[in-house]
Amino acid sequence: MKTESVEKFFESIAQEEAHFKNLVEEANAEGKKLKYVATFEKGKANTGLEKIASDSPLYNLEGKDNIVLFNTKRYPEQPLVIKGAGAGAAVTASGIFGDIIRIANAL
Repeated sequence: MKTESVEKFFESIAQEEAHFKNLVEEANAEGKKLKYVATFEKGKANTGLEKIASDSPLYNLEGKDNIVLFNTKRYPEQPLVIKGAGAGAAVTASGIFGDIIRIANAL
């Protein structure tokens, strides 16, 4: 695995700025928001940016909030929605740090 410098990482992001700016502008022009979405269907998981319409429960999701939508055969008209606060960066980082310490102590 090749390790890149922080500077090179930020340079690579800058090279893609126009592409992502265009995606945001397209979504805005359609009255949508660009969101990073994960889906799981028929045993396959996918993640990526999606244009989300204003009538979607995902549309107003902000910050560290999480949301899960369950589409079922029993209730096909609308999904079951579970929404709440996510961990956020600090809690996630401390959890990962705890995992690293636990692994190191097991060695």
